[in-house]
Amino acid sequence: MSYLTQNEICNNRAMLDRVAQAGAQEKVDTDPDRWAYVHRRTWSAAPGWDAAWESAQVSHPDDDDPDTPPYDPGSDEGVITDGMILSQVQSMSPPPPEE
Repeated sequence: MSYLTQNEICNNRAMLDRVAQAGAQEKVDTDPDRWAYVHRRTWSAAPGWDAAWESAQVSHPDDDDPDTPPYDPGSDEGVITDGMILSQVQSMSPPPPEE
């Protein structure tokens, strides 16, 4: 576990967008973008996310080509998968109201 890595995850634009989209799908809040931002410290600490992020960074070392954009693990759906995001969002969602 690395707090620095978790901090990178929670402030990554692509991850904020992806978590917000999962939040919208799960109807966690009327403003899923705000919800994702407010809860970013919690979802970025999901088990295994920091290890997956660090592994991706190691396997994509920076190159010196100025024409190539830097690697972004948050935009790589193979690093933290949509399934991982959905599972975390669901674990943070309030239970449905009882009928």
